[in-house]
Amino acid sequence: MTFLIRRTALAVLFTTSFAIPAYADTGFGAYLAGRQAIFQDDYTAAEKYFAQALRADPQNDRLLENVVVARLSLGEVKRALPIAQTIEELGLPNQPAKMAIAANLVAEGKLDELLARDPETQGVGPLVDGLILGWAHMGQGAMTSALEQFDQVAAQEGLREFALYHKALALASVGDFEGAEAVFAADNGVVARFTRRAALARTEVLSQLDRNEDALQFLDDVFESGSDPSIEGYEARLSAGETLPFTHVRTSQDGIAEVFFSVGAALSSEAAENYVLLYAQVAAFLRPDHVDAILLSAELLDELEQYDLAVEAYRKVPTSSSDYHAAELGRAEVLVTAGKTDAAEEVLQTLATQRPDLPSVHVALADLQRREESYAAAVETYSTAIELIDADGGGNWFLHYARGISYERLKQWDNAEADFRRALELNPDQPQVLNYLGYSLVERRENLDEALGMIERAVAARPGSGYIVDSLGWVLFRLGRYEEAVEHMERAVELMPVDPVVNDHLGDVYWAVGRAREAEFQWKRALSFIDLEDADGEADPERIRRKIEVGLDEVLIEEGAAPLKVANEG
Repeated sequence: MTFLIRRTALAVLFTTSFAIPAYADTGFGAYLAGRQAIFQDDYTAAEKYFAQALRADPQNDRLLENVVVARLSLGEVKRALPIAQTIEELGLPNQPAKMAIAANLVAEGKLDELLARDPETQGVGPLVDGLILGWAHMGQGAMTSALEQFDQVAAQEGLREFALYHKALALASVGDFEGAEAVFAADNGVVARFTRRAALARTEVLSQLDRNEDALQFLDDVFESGSDPSIEGYEARLSAGETLPFTHVRTSQDGIAEVFFSVGAALSSEAAENYVLLYAQVAAFLRPDHVDAILLSAELLDELEQYDLAVEAYRKVPTSSSDYHAAELGRAEVLVTAGKTDAAEEVLQTLATQRPDLPSVHVALADLQRREESYAAAVETYSTAIELIDADGGGNWFLHYARGISYERLKQWDNAEADFRRALELNPDQPQVLNYLGYSLVERRENLDEALGMIERAVAARPGSGYIVDSLGWVLFRLGRYEEAVEHMERAVELMPVDPVVNDHLGDVYWAVGRAREAEFQWKRALSFIDLEDADGEADPERIRRKIEVGLDEVLIEEGAAPLKVANEG
């Protein structure tokens, strides 16, 4: 089930006020360093240098704005408040500052002051202000006013699901689960299918109404089986007859945290990552146990290449959370991206010990082991994952394919071929598998006609893949159909002009059709593209140099193989 979020209408309601600081007359070195840092989304450095520059020029509007942005981006919402208040006192129209002020008023329980703020001059934005107002009324015990406010927001074009979601949460937060379910169930359950959190909130509501069977059926309708271990946890508890507590919103402050999170999550597909990050960080500030807000912040920091901050964010998810495994998988992925593969493997090894029942953990670990060329370990870990997953599931083709690659690199061809063929049983037209198995058969000079058929199917599926087109040209070369091979090899080089293997292959094909000068040129190109530090690379620089010296036929004779002219005649 695809959750429906109307993002287009939201886009017009929000504008970023991020500004690049203008020339500062004083603190110029700090200003330049801060400017460079903010360009790189390095919020730690940006906060440090802009704050330093601000001490020299305390009313510089650009410096003020950038300090607030940096502190909010770091989740330091309290530290952003004094600067935000200065911005407001100066009458500067700055949305992040308004977010900081509103969030701190909520955290301090100053709902009267929050309600007294003028939305025209002190508001965050129409949707956020409207929903916050509803939750502020809830915090003051004015339930009727709160529900009326949510209904007013719902009447605005494109905002119905947002407002009704919060209305349902508000009703559930005070124990009116029948009222909440009425909102969730209306219009064929559109609000309950709005987001993953909406679906889980309705699940908890149904359980509170002693309707565990209906909750299980709803989860089955919305989520694919086995797609989310957290959902499996819900299902297990419901099946055991447990009444799930309503946890999504317990207080008005939780509700306002949900406002910032749900708006930020909706904007994540349209707005810049550094803008969405402000919403996620404010949500986590208002509700430190909002795991989805923490995960969103971590993902955004990863996308912004702030890897240390992303790792720190993922660490905030407690081990007791049903999403702890997701956080650890995310942390490991960030560590890999940052080049800290040893640390990533340690995270995954620990997680595999803690959650040996989760296939996704073993798959992530095996993928890392394979990338690090620890093929024996990868085989063992993929095997564990395969044992945990439905053997006949069509989506499991990749596990057999990946394990087959590991076997092939270990030179255990029989096992590799068995896995490749099993992958094709599960997904008969998968071009990656067709190409890998077909190319391997070509290199082994086995079943060349079958290999040709596989690779032709792969090319039909992925005509723009240089690797696959290269495989087609190469199998034709191996079959002695040299003239036919030329066109495909030339196309492969067009698609992958700096790949050493493809250029080497084209050189061999040119040699086979009597175009010796062009062959020598391609071999020299191939040689120039080889990474000499890649010991496992397929292109052999010594063999290529020898071909340049004496030609391909002589090299084949030296290797004990028949020269091409003999193969052609045969």
